[in-house]
Amino acid sequence: QVQLVESGGGLVQAGGSRRLSCAASERTFRSNVMGWFRQAPGQEREFVAAVGVSGVFKKHADLVKGRFTISRDNARMYLQMNGLKPEDTAVYYCAAGRRGVSVNDYDYDYWGQGTQVTVSS
Repeated sequence: QVQLVESGGGLVQAGGSRRLSCAASERTFRSNVMGWFRQAPGQEREFVAAVGVSGVFKKHADLVKGRFTISRDNARMYLQMNGLKPEDTAVYYCAAGRRGVSVNDYDYDYWGQGTQVTVSS
């Protein structure tokens, strides 16, 4: 069973930075595309960023491009978030899948429990 565990969420002031991490087994990381999604209260879950198996190919949502950066190593995935805005407040989810770097949540098979990021103005 694939288990993804996010960490790094918390309260941060607007303009600040935060780094999220997603831990999984080495086997999971070796064979899966990894992605970050987020869901704000009353809104649908939305794509944030994704990174391919090798870590070379990356895709970021327009809303976060230039502020957020996704990366991965052998056993963790990261989301470096800079220039945070109140509208970035959401639960951030780590996801893993094998259907290529996708912006669609239905292309990901495994999900973490989420970590809350709250940005105060």
